[in-house]
Amino acid sequence: MNGAAAPERSPSASPPPPSPAQAPPPASPTQPLEWRFSQVFGERSAGEEVQDVDIISAIEFNKSGHHLATGDRGGRVVLFEKTDVKDHACRKDAEKADYSISRHPEFRYKTEFQSHEPEFDYLKSLEIEEKINQIKWCQAANSALFLLSTNDKTIKFWKVQEKKVKKVSEMNLDRTTAAANGSPSGVGYLSPSLANGNALKPGGYALLRMPVVTSQETSLAASCRRVYAHAHDYHINSISNNSDGETFISADDLRINLWNFEISSQSFNIIDVKPTNMEDLTEVITSAEFHPTHCNTLAYSSSKGSIRLVDLRQSALCDTHSQIFEQHEAPGSRSFFTEIIASISDIKFSKDGRHILSRDYMTLKLWDVKMNSGPVATFQVHEYLRPKLCDLYENDSIFDKFECCQSGDGLRVATGSYSNIFRVFGVGTGSNEATTLEATRNPTRRQLQNPTRAARSLNTLTRAVRRGGESTGIDANGNSYDLSTKLLHLAWHPSENLIACAAANSLYMYYA
Repeated sequence: MNGAAAPERSPSASPPPPSPAQAPPPASPTQPLEWRFSQVFGERSAGEEVQDVDIISAIEFNKSGHHLATGDRGGRVVLFEKTDVKDHACRKDAEKADYSISRHPEFRYKTEFQSHEPEFDYLKSLEIEEKINQIKWCQAANSALFLLSTNDKTIKFWKVQEKKVKKVSEMNLDRTTAAANGSPSGVGYLSPSLANGNALKPGGYALLRMPVVTSQETSLAASCRRVYAHAHDYHINSISNNSDGETFISADDLRINLWNFEISSQSFNIIDVKPTNMEDLTEVITSAEFHPTHCNTLAYSSSKGSIRLVDLRQSALCDTHSQIFEQHEAPGSRSFFTEIIASISDIKFSKDGRHILSRDYMTLKLWDVKMNSGPVATFQVHEYLRPKLCDLYENDSIFDKFECCQSGDGLRVATGSYSNIFRVFGVGTGSNEATTLEATRNPTRRQLQNPTRAARSLNTLTRAVRRGGESTGIDANGNSYDLSTKLLHLAWHPSENLIACAAANSLYMYYA
């Protein structure tokens, strides 16, 4: 045990050596999950046109999994809450029922609020979109919910809580007189004795009553507690909460800033990759995230396909990294598209912090934080598009930013693709699970062939003839694909096999 000598036992106490029949069986690979449709919010009817402001741009479960938040291009944040079994039936009725109540999590609409408005930067003559880039849940307190939301330039700290609606009743009102006169509130509402000036006469006080304030109902109210602004010259692509509960980071193309939740007027620049001469710029920051349990560790990815691990204890300005994770290309395989498709669009730490999941344009990679020689697993997401990189470059689809997520137990990963499909891969030892699901009420109607687990080199690239930037086509299995419908955003429930994903303005949920 870790090099320590085991304690000696007496001959009578030592057990007999295990026979081959008693040896534990080898661990069997996990069985593929069978995914089913759960819910959909904002489903559009056939032929219905989707407004750009309604397209979902961010999805995030909170740490407990009891709440889900979405942000859209219109600057709105919509909150959903998990329904409880008691909302469907009491326990005794459930025990007597002939059917079993569904145990998978279900959600219902909770509230929504306008987080960001369109702005204009007069110094730079630049319009600032209201689109929500990311949402991060913060620690709840006193039954109130807290979350961060950001657009390209401004981060906001929101508090959402229930407030009791108070009403005043039992006032000195004569409603019959008011109805006859058609008077507004407060005019003509006095009783006749008070209106005629008899209120001060003996006996008149019997008509006076003290108003009573009652709380009859509650409503949810969102209030912006702090605004963190004027700290980024470039568009914010990531925000991430620290495990210490006191700080968070925000990242743009060239800088990462460290904020204290309580201080909105000042931030500390901890990473700066901007060169003295911008002509020397070779890569930009694409995503950043704090370690889930180590408050001094964060990771950020770059447009060159590398992931850097940073220790905040080393220096105030973290110019040097403690580890770098990158996969070197095969000799002679470099092409015009090599660096473009290598750009990492999203990184996520696993729940235990032992692995980092990264998504580039073509693949999903899983990295061990203690092994930087290469990824421990590589999954091909849409390999059938590799011969069509010229077309994807021409219509700008090659620059789409897909997100990724990992299950709470760390056994599976997921990411999106075109035609509103998303893919779920098993990462367990010996697992060949590779499921393709479509964001519809019938998610399994479209299946692709299982991908190879080993990454393919770019020497298989075939140069396609430009055909005017087509957005539809046929993949290797004969299935049609549509580049105009893309599933960019999805999130995995922290403790259940439940995936929430966004298809345009619709939020779909699937369980297994």
